[in-house]
Amino acid sequence: MALQSMTGFARREGTSGRYRWAWELRSVNGKGLDVRLRLPPGSERLEADIRRLIVDRFSRGNLQASLSINAEENRFEATLNQDALAAVLAMRDQLAGVIDPAPLKLDTLLAIRGIIEFREAEEGEDAVAARDVEVMTGLEAALADLRTMRGQEGKALGQILLGHVATIETLTTAVEHDPSRSLTEIAARLQAQVALLTEGGSGLDRDRLHAEAALLATKADLREEIDRLKGHVAAARELLAKGGPVGRKLDFLAQEFNRESNTICSKSNAAAVTAAGIELKVVIDQFREQVQNLE
Repeated sequence: MALQSMTGFARREGTSGRYRWAWELRSVNGKGLDVRLRLPPGSERLEADIRRLIVDRFSRGNLQASLSINAEENRFEATLNQDALAAVLAMRDQLAGVIDPAPLKLDTLLAIRGIIEFREAEEGEDAVAARDVEVMTGLEAALADLRTMRGQEGKALGQILLGHVATIETLTTAVEHDPSRSLTEIAARLQAQVALLTEGGSGLDRDRLHAEAALLATKADLREEIDRLKGHVAAARELLAKGGPVGRKLDFLAQEFNRESNTICSKSNAAAVTAAGIELKVVIDQFREQVQNLE
């Protein structure tokens, strides 16, 4: 599977009968999958199917889906308010001896407020069902476009992350082969320290000092940290090659990278190793920042 970014945009639009519909999808980073829908009144029946389509295609990201439906031409129908008409006719009968009993004309009825009402013509069930099908088909196309865009950005992020992993590996190798870590260098440094402490005929036990110095050297050894960094590098490359929703796992690896680099800096007894450890921390921060964009 390809890597997916969590950011993207897609738009699809079309017509169904006298209506024009349009989908707009926006996706940004998120810890999980948070779907927010903005649907026009009367479209609530589609919500469950819309959410199902989104959940089937994405696992992370704050995703907003907006649907607009507008009539390209208005159609109205006239309806007769039977109750209002009955009330007018009853009043005419009551006033039969007072007013002209001539039959009511249409223009007279139209002039009486509430007798005739005009409203937008309602669609039949078949027309609504057909529009729903076209709207949902448009959503599927928009989701495919969004996934393509997220995939393109995910591919670019993958190359950036591989570059960071390569830099981490290079710095790890530099720490591993730094001259300060050779047995000869360590022995010379210990001898110098012990000689400094015992010069002048101090009462310190020379053998005890040698033992303590050797213990400190053992604690300061970076072998375990180097081996773990190498293992994390291999795991990161495997996840990036595997693809799919690996953002959380890579974020965990970034934390482990950072833990080992902190330990290297704290144990270091050479300027070159400390410098490499600090540079490791910088690269790992860049790695983690980019990982936040992955699904």
